[in-house]
Amino acid sequence: MRARRRQRLIFVGVVLAGVAVATALVLMAIGENMLYFYSPSQIAAGEAPRGHDVRVGGLVVAGSVERSSGSLDVRFDLTDTSANVRVAYSGILPDLFREGQGIVALGRIGDDGVFRAREVLAKHDENYMPPEVAEALELAADGGTMPHPVKNSAGQGGGGKP
Repeated sequence: MRARRRQRLIFVGVVLAGVAVATALVLMAIGENMLYFYSPSQIAAGEAPRGHDVRVGGLVVAGSVERSSGSLDVRFDLTDTSANVRVAYSGILPDLFREGQGIVALGRIGDDGVFRAREVLAKHDENYMPPEVAEALELAADGGTMPHPVKNSAGQGGGGKP
């Protein structure tokens, strides 16, 4: 009878270890695929991670759009009225993209500090602005900054006023 009990105990241990390993792998995958939002002020201050995809949003600075002739390369500055970040993008921009427009870009920060966007999203009508961009602009106007998406008081990501 003891041998049978020992086999059950080993089986339960192996199942629990398998569940623990599967849970750890899922949590690691979720953590690596999260996209945090950063304001231009946070990127300029070096708070955004390098080598990871992030979102940045703000207003396209008037007079900053530079298009390369003969290619789809474009460079422009994004601002939250407190700081600017240079964005480089290669591709077709949304129809609603223009100077003074609120946008959100998805990409990575290069070693040179330029945000390399692989996707650019523009607001879809005159009355809408992405909530993260609106909050970043409001906080910058009040002299505050966006809270770090990973290091807030609850230890979780998210926005909000400091």
